[in-house]
Amino acid sequence: MAAEQKENQTDKIIEGEEVQDVEAEQSAEATPEQQPEIEEPLAEASVEDALRQENENLQQQVKENLEKALLAQAEMENLRKRTARDMENAHKYALDKFTKELLPVIDSLELGLFATDTAEDTDSLKQGMDLTLKKFLDVMQKFGVSVVEAEGEKFDPEKHEAISMQEVDDAEPGTVITVIQKGYELNGRLVRPAMVVVSRDKNA
Repeated sequence: MAAEQKENQTDKIIEGEEVQDVEAEQSAEATPEQQPEIEEPLAEASVEDALRQENENLQQQVKENLEKALLAQAEMENLRKRTARDMENAHKYALDKFTKELLPVIDSLELGLFATDTAEDTDSLKQGMDLTLKKFLDVMQKFGVSVVEAEGEKFDPEKHEAISMQEVDDAEPGTVITVIQKGYELNGRLVRPAMVVVSRDKNA
């Protein structure tokens, strides 16, 4: 009887150990399945932080680009205003240097007119007027204004305007024999044609 009870106790111990082994195995098997449930919230939080950081970086970049665009726009506006102001001044004061060069000529003409009131020597007066005219033409030439050559030249309808024609023995037909009014060019472009008299063929 005692032996039978001892055997029953031994069986219970073995069964208890087997139950513990089964529970341990179940616990071990459950651990890998339960692990993602712990890591999944951590992974979602990490992705959310990364997205938030990327969004902040993009917002900062947009802000910087906007500031650069506004700065460039302001610089372009300042450049436009400065260019417009420079062009306005260029048109307004384009003749500034030309005017300064003409002032001595005006002074000479005024002195010549004053001298006519008391001048007795017309030759000296004429010389003074010739010098004034030469000074005036020198100023004009300095700014690209030149006289159109006409007398003795072949008639050129691009530069000459014939007001009459005359028969002349010592000139070939179509030659400018007299200049009534001088013509002028500005840097090679005709400003005013020379008004001339042109010779013609006697047999025409």
